[in-house]
Amino acid sequence: MANVADGIVDRLRAWGVRRVFGYAGDGIDPILAALDRSSEHIELVTARHEEMAAFMATGHAKYTGEVGVCLATQGPGAVHLLTGLYDAKLDGKPVVAIVGHVVTTAQGSGYQQEVALPTLFKDVCAQYVQTLDTPEQLDAVLDNAFRTARATSSPTCVIVPHDVQQAGVAEEEHTHGVVPSAATVAVPRVLPTDADLDRAADLLNSGQRIALLVGQGAHGAAREVDELAELLGAGVTTSLLGKPVIDESRDWACGVMGHLGTTAAADLTTGCDTLLIVGSNDPWTEFYPAPGQARAVQIDIDARNLGAKYPVEVPLAGDARETLRALLPRLHRTDRPWRRDVEQMVRNWRRIAAARCTEPADGLDPQAVVAALSDHLPPDAQVAVDVGSVVYWYARFLRLPPGVPAHLSSTLASMGSAMPYGLAAKLAHPDRPVVALAGDGAMQMNGISELITLAHRWRDWADPRFAVLVLDNGDLTEVSWEQREMEGDARIPASQTVPPFPYADYARLLGLEGIRIDRPEDVDEAWRTALSADRPVLIQAVVDPGTPLLPPRAPAEKVETMLRALEREGAHAAAQRLRRQHEQEAAN
Repeated sequence: MANVADGIVDRLRAWGVRRVFGYAGDGIDPILAALDRSSEHIELVTARHEEMAAFMATGHAKYTGEVGVCLATQGPGAVHLLTGLYDAKLDGKPVVAIVGHVVTTAQGSGYQQEVALPTLFKDVCAQYVQTLDTPEQLDAVLDNAFRTARATSSPTCVIVPHDVQQAGVAEEEHTHGVVPSAATVAVPRVLPTDADLDRAADLLNSGQRIALLVGQGAHGAAREVDELAELLGAGVTTSLLGKPVIDESRDWACGVMGHLGTTAAADLTTGCDTLLIVGSNDPWTEFYPAPGQARAVQIDIDARNLGAKYPVEVPLAGDARETLRALLPRLHRTDRPWRRDVEQMVRNWRRIAAARCTEPADGLDPQAVVAALSDHLPPDAQVAVDVGSVVYWYARFLRLPPGVPAHLSSTLASMGSAMPYGLAAKLAHPDRPVVALAGDGAMQMNGISELITLAHRWRDWADPRFAVLVLDNGDLTEVSWEQREMEGDARIPASQTVPPFPYADYARLLGLEGIRIDRPEDVDEAWRTALSADRPVLIQAVVDPGTPLLPPRAPAEKVETMLRALEREGAHAAAQRLRRQHEQEAAN
């Protein structure tokens, strides 16, 4: 006779789930057995840690648009899921967490591994947390978890006590208190009113210096954004999550906005008189136009985001693509001199970027290593990016081919996301190459462990290419530069030093390929090798920790604060590079 665990797996199949990311534990033994019985239909992907399983589920949601599913036992297993689930919550992705619990008769007794799971998950899964107390609830609880995750673009949680997993599946009853349910959900067409579209068009048509800020909500609307930029003579900047939406080779593409963005993006927002925000809720508010400087229109499918980061005059609640399609016929093509200013901003940034990538460095320049990938990245690649200084180099220097997805833990900004994201992307599309970009700190936090998963899985893939770049500089670089910039403190070795580790040798030990490079002339060949190899390749790039993380158009007093900190460290070469970069920006 089928038990509730079998019923859970059957309901996952009804929702179209193809894989579950998890880690074993006795609190979910019946579910693990049920997954094994249904292994032809649903794949269990075992990570090396529950946190990585949750990151994989979030990555699956980001790369596929589907609901990601993660699985963990009670107690510590459940606790370990939280970081990956908060990543899904803050970046707005649908994930369902299924968590085991101690038997119902022992709950409240201080039983081994007993944690108050509804309380534990009530913030991260705020839209829906439910314990499956009886077999009769099975369909309704699972369906509500999936419907809610999809409808609210957020993580949800189903808690299943061990004895309930073992119980027999209840026969369907049509009686009071038993709620029937269907494994179905629909996506509405969301459009603003005609009156609001007319108001937005009037505002945009009257603007002379128009800027677009494009976020992840504009995925699927690249063509409409392109047409809008051409029609209005606008410049376009993106949030970090919106970077893959835009073809950054366009002469109006100013790059990523914010602390880790470009000078062109900073110049665009400080010079515009009109702002159109499309699917972005970017938190870097100091890089928006000053309040009162620009009249603003905002498009967002979530009305809660409208006006949340900037004083918006015309809010448009709607899907980005549908709303832009409705807005475009209302706009007038006008020759705006501003477009020539925008193109000059972009040229200036490209000069600055080229100069930064050719400066002498102690070891390799990490900017140049990431920039070089632009010439080798396959058009069907998938990119995963970790958190740290590598995000700056990705945001500024990596040119993504149109249509290539790239994802990272953006709003939560949790280190250790690149490897689980990359694995989720590869498992979803095993016929496409993956590139994962990480620093040495993130790799030592958990990436090294997930190399074991990579070594275990790669022979099953139609395309074995999976390139892992590790920027090895022995330093938690972003933290070091943040201390210099924000606190005026010199680097603290006890907290920022990353111990040496033979990343390339370890990759080879696992049966992968490993390449260690420390000379500029070897960078291109390393990328060529990694992206044509017959197995995954780890590139250990020995890079300079003194490469400045200078925010665009940083005020002189901030630069002086950083310089004083560097001088106290005796980091004279880094101080010289910081001065040169600041002078380059002033000259462009």
